[in-house]
Amino acid sequence: MTEDTVTVREARAHLAERINLAEEGTPTVITRNGAPVAAVVPIADFEALEEAADLMLAREAEAALAEDGPTVTMAELLTDLFTERGEDTA
Repeated sequence: MTEDTVTVREARAHLAERINLAEEGTPTVITRNGAPVAAVVPIADFEALEEAADLMLAREAEAALAEDGPTVTMAELLTDLFTERGEDTA
């Protein structure tokens, strides 16, 4: 699979073309100041990436449980998340 590389300006000007290429299986890497910052990829590739990330997280969780790692309830997790978020905005 080959990929195209374009600047943000080029991607913006030719977004429909980039989407068509993704539908055909060709990803486009978008650069800003010469550095890659984003990509337009076929949806199947994106879904595969999400699935792989989910599997990786599940394996990490299973490993932590197998090692008798610490566990928390959903209520504890949500409390911690909202407490941290409140501290960030204060």
